[in-house]
Amino acid sequence: MSLLSIGRSGLLAAQVGLSTTGNNITNANVPGYTRQGVVQTDTPSQNTGAGFVGTGTEVSTVRRYYDNFLANQLRGAETNQASLEGFYKQISQIDNLLADPTAGLSPVMQDFFNGVQNATASPASAAARQSMLSTSESLAARFQGMSARLNEISEGVNSQIVSSVGEINSFARQIAELNNTIAGLSSGGDLPNDLLDHRDQLITDLNKLVKTNVVQGDNNMLTVQMGTGQPLVVGNTAFTLGTAQAANDPSKMSVGYVAPNGKFTPLPDKVVTGGQLGGLIEFRNTALDGAQNQLGQVAASLATSFNAQHQLGQDQNGALGGTFFNPIQAYVNPNTNNAPQSTAEVKGTVVDAGKLTASDYSVDFDGTNFNVKRLSDGQVTQINPFPQTEPQVIDGVAYSITGSPAQNDNFLVRPTYAAAKDLTVAVNDPTKIALAAPVTTGAPIANTGTAKISAGTVDQNYLAPGNALAAPVTLTFDKTAGTLTGFPAGQDVTVTANGNTTTYPAGTAVPFTDGAAIGFGGVSFNITGAPGNGDTFTVGPNTSGVGDSRNGALLAGLQSKNVMNNGTATFQGAYAQVVNVVGNKAREAQIGMNAADAAVVQATKAHQSVSGVNLDEEAANLLRYQQAYQAAGKVMQIASTLFDTLLSLGR
Repeated sequence: MSLLSIGRSGLLAAQVGLSTTGNNITNANVPGYTRQGVVQTDTPSQNTGAGFVGTGTEVSTVRRYYDNFLANQLRGAETNQASLEGFYKQISQIDNLLADPTAGLSPVMQDFFNGVQNATASPASAAARQSMLSTSESLAARFQGMSARLNEISEGVNSQIVSSVGEINSFARQIAELNNTIAGLSSGGDLPNDLLDHRDQLITDLNKLVKTNVVQGDNNMLTVQMGTGQPLVVGNTAFTLGTAQAANDPSKMSVGYVAPNGKFTPLPDKVVTGGQLGGLIEFRNTALDGAQNQLGQVAASLATSFNAQHQLGQDQNGALGGTFFNPIQAYVNPNTNNAPQSTAEVKGTVVDAGKLTASDYSVDFDGTNFNVKRLSDGQVTQINPFPQTEPQVIDGVAYSITGSPAQNDNFLVRPTYAAAKDLTVAVNDPTKIALAAPVTTGAPIANTGTAKISAGTVDQNYLAPGNALAAPVTLTFDKTAGTLTGFPAGQDVTVTANGNTTTYPAGTAVPFTDGAAIGFGGVSFNITGAPGNGDTFTVGPNTSGVGDSRNGALLAGLQSKNVMNNGTATFQGAYAQVVNVVGNKAREAQIGMNAADAAVVQATKAHQSVSGVNLDEEAANLLRYQQAYQAAGKVMQIASTLFDTLLSLGR
């Protein structure tokens, strides 16, 4: 091996080193670029008889400094960061909406009950009644406005899901194409470092959209899986994702595979995790659905309980009160996969504010029975009997199922989902506000005893056919027998004293107990004191209730009454709980996002310590290779001089 060849090999090696170092420097700020380094080895030496003499050097490869473990660690931190960031951006909108001191629900709900109290204080005032109607309309409008804003957020989430799926498909196709190209270029043993960097950057960007898992395959090809193991890229094949309206809820976009023939196969939401897409789906299925349902629960409970009490009152025209708010119907959506021959129809009406929950329900037909499954905890209640003779009440909702079902029919029932949107005021005439009680009681001055009768109240039984009083009922006390007589025929009488209730058949004398609660036909009252023999007490219809506000007081009292959640929360207390839950979730997401940011910084530093370009180090390498280049050139210069000397000796 000549000295000239040795110098030439060193010159070429230094030139590759300079090129590689220069490439590192110029790409230092390129996202996804991985530092490269020259791996230089000596060539085999030759035996000259006097020993082995070196023959020079060569560049065996240009190495890519890449640590797969650190890269996966960074991707894991980034997908978690993207998920939490997407979740927080969305839930902060709900938090701001619900907790706003002026645009939230609390101030307008307070105004509504203030209006009820003012009308109760002045039941004959047309202005006070009109003001009550105005505050009612304002309350309904606020519920509707908040619901509309939540629906806007929901539509925005759907739009982002569609956009994210489109980006995922684009990245998957590019990765599959690069897999194919890299496999073709890797057959000689050398790796196309720039293409590997490009592919890894695509995987990084994809990982920010959805959590991915990368599996190394043959010939430097990668398999990319998403979520819990669903394939996105296998070799040079990219699977296509798509979106479509969920089969059981058209308000939601579901994610699934799209076959070459265009058939869409949905994936369960739980398998799409991590990244922006996973964060959006988690937000929609937890925070957004929860906020919509809980806000609707307040609206439905308020409407139902207020209606129930309003119907027990009497308006200025002397008629029993009607519905103040229009009844709340459950949102029911039949599954699009139900059999075409099925004619089954499910309806739900909110009837009991106290039993109402914020859960959704799945109604399924197993071929024999309909089963109602509460999705929050999986509790199942069977519709019995079926076919129904009357609606069946489950968790405050009256289910009415008609038609001929087919096996595996499925219906999604959301009792409170649209309640805030659907809350409207049914009364538009101030005179039809039922502030008075429909019954009055009295005792003649001529009574000889000291007994007094309380103002009468009514319950839901008073609304049953035949129970409403058409004429006064006169009760007479028989001192000898210690009984009251004169109760209406056909109506049993109940007496509640000391916590015990006794029922007496219609038409019989009822023993008198001082202070006991007496009831018949939905009417209740108390007689206290000592009645004299022959003393009478009257219970009759209210014929002059213009100035009466007894039912108005009961309506106003609903504000502080534990109506919701099985009698454990007021309307404002339940709403405050919604605000608190959303606020806590937003705070948790913010804390998690901050922690994720720190994790990304740490993982990035660890990854860059191996794969990143250090300009100071590259500057030193540049000088080193420059000196090596100059030295190798000097070797070649000396070899040329020596060769010229040999040629001159031969002349």
